[in-house]
Amino acid sequence: MKKIRLALLSGGNSSEREVSLKSGDQVYAALDKSKYEIKRYDPRSDLPQLVADAPNLDVALIIMHGRYGEDGTIQGLLDLLGVPYQGSGVMASAVAMNKEISKKLYQQAGLKVPRAVFSDRRAPLEPTAIIEAVGLPAVIKPVNEGSSIGISIARQPEELAAGLDKAFALDRRVLIEEFIAGVEVTCAVLGNDDLQALPLVEIIPGEAYTFFDYEAKYLPGASNEIVPARLSPELTARVQECGLTAHRALGCRGYSRTDTMVRGEEIFVLETNTIPGMTATSLFPQAAAAAGLPFPALLDRLVSLALEK
Repeated sequence: MKKIRLALLSGGNSSEREVSLKSGDQVYAALDKSKYEIKRYDPRSDLPQLVADAPNLDVALIIMHGRYGEDGTIQGLLDLLGVPYQGSGVMASAVAMNKEISKKLYQQAGLKVPRAVFSDRRAPLEPTAIIEAVGLPAVIKPVNEGSSIGISIARQPEELAAGLDKAFALDRRVLIEEFIAGVEVTCAVLGNDDLQALPLVEIIPGEAYTFFDYEAKYLPGASNEIVPARLSPELTARVQECGLTAHRALGCRGYSRTDTMVRGEEIFVLETNTIPGMTATSLFPQAAAAAGLPFPALLDRLVSLALEK
């Protein structure tokens, strides 16, 4: 059988470059070499080679996170080159990356989101206005970053300024939303037209962490993940429906992972990842494994969905 000529993209220029490179290594190791002829590309240095090789490529796996990988830019290049790829296209990738626009689309789709305001670096909101709008504690996030980079929690009024400065260093627009105390649960969705919500993953950051920040996400043993999440069947079904609704509201395709906070019977949608972490122990592969799809088989499925498009 003729091998599928696959471009594996990882690295890039985002603040999540190192995670992307490590993920790319694990994806390469897991791909079945009897099925795929694999060429690796780091978009930071290899874009001219990717463009030159495009006529001889069948499909691409984008194992990149953050700007220039998850925001629609690399997807647009691959569209121009005629190379199919896993996951969402330009529009959904860009919209999902932008927490301001995606929050509005969630609300239009009937999903519950934390109360929020947005601040601009050129005319930042005063602390009193923020407290009136969302209260304290408040979660401060750059609008266009991933992996919890630049996020902080202000528990006292005097902590707001430092949190805003941290976020403004990464983005002109900043989201400030109410802190939801509850159970953090993520819902993985797989499929193009026929969508499947995978088993939920419950996330418990280690005692050293106040929330699921960058280190808690990627340092081995820093957090505990439970699959399936310890929710009632009824609440599980509702969270999965929220994940499916978020996926459709943003126009996602192929796969996504939507993060939520569950407080009692309330479900708050936080954000959707269009290229979820792709190491064998990342949240999406854990959910897939619980559904009977081990990591190599999950990669095969993503390639199949890419070619189906």
